[in-house]
Amino acid sequence: MITRRFALKATPAAALFAQFQGFTTPAAAQDKPVFSFGVIADPQYAPVVPNLTLKRYYANTLWKLSEAVATLNKEDLAFVVTLGDIIDRHWESYAHVLPLYDKLKADRIFLLGNHDYSVAPDFLASVHRTVGLRSAHYDFAGGGYRFVVLDQNELTLFANAPGSANHTLAAQRLDAMRTKGAINAKPYNGAMSDAQFVWLERTLAKAQAVGEKAIVMGHYPIYPFNLDANMLDDVRLVETLGRFPNVVAYLNGHHHPGNYGETGGKHFVNFTGMVDTPDTTAFSVVDVFADRIAIRGTGREPNRTLKIA
Repeated sequence: MITRRFALKATPAAALFAQFQGFTTPAAAQDKPVFSFGVIADPQYAPVVPNLTLKRYYANTLWKLSEAVATLNKEDLAFVVTLGDIIDRHWESYAHVLPLYDKLKADRIFLLGNHDYSVAPDFLASVHRTVGLRSAHYDFAGGGYRFVVLDQNELTLFANAPGSANHTLAAQRLDAMRTKGAINAKPYNGAMSDAQFVWLERTLAKAQAVGEKAIVMGHYPIYPFNLDANMLDDVRLVETLGRFPNVVAYLNGHHHPGNYGETGGKHFVNFTGMVDTPDTTAFSVVDVFADRIAIRGTGREPNRTLKIA
């Protein structure tokens, strides 16, 4: 798994991606992507009956994910990222779903969603280790891009033990936002610490200094601003990304119907949730060209072409 740096196992796709570090595609070759990667959002597996009110078909994720892995294995991918909510609940769910990811030919990377912490309190400290993360926020590079993975559950009530400093800060932030009537002041949304914002800015600045474009990935939507599922720090994060001209896109899950917005030449893509339907899947292949990003969706996920400014 990719963690703090771009350290890949020796697969053909990994070798392909590594050789494109700093590569610029000639105009004549723009019909072929510089590299490609896979995206899965909100598989949210649990061995439980469906919630027909929320339209969540938790157990069906096993066959959907199996089909997604088989399809993605036919592609030449640098990695496959899951944008959070690997499970819906129960510690045991990880043992059911993670072996399916082991069948991927490309490197798998994870970021964590709110449901990934829906486990007994004694297991909270083990969630990162279980999915192979040394840190819940990290970055890696390839193909002339810096990929930045955020920990947007850092300040939440569900990812921190009661009485901890981060749990207290999360409670205070939620209370303050509720007082102001913020529509996204919900206990299932997350926030980042000031220290992580400093890390993000330094990471993007270093990428810009060496000529890397950047794609930032998180679990929660941050733009458009009209969703009650938005990250608590949505405005601050959009403003931060807006200060860096090398940022091309922000990718997320959490809001299962999906969404898209563009501001300041940056693309904000909310991928649709895999868990939501009884017999339709949702996952994507993202092709990165010199002048555009093409998203090839499967199932509920639409195709999109995003121009790189």
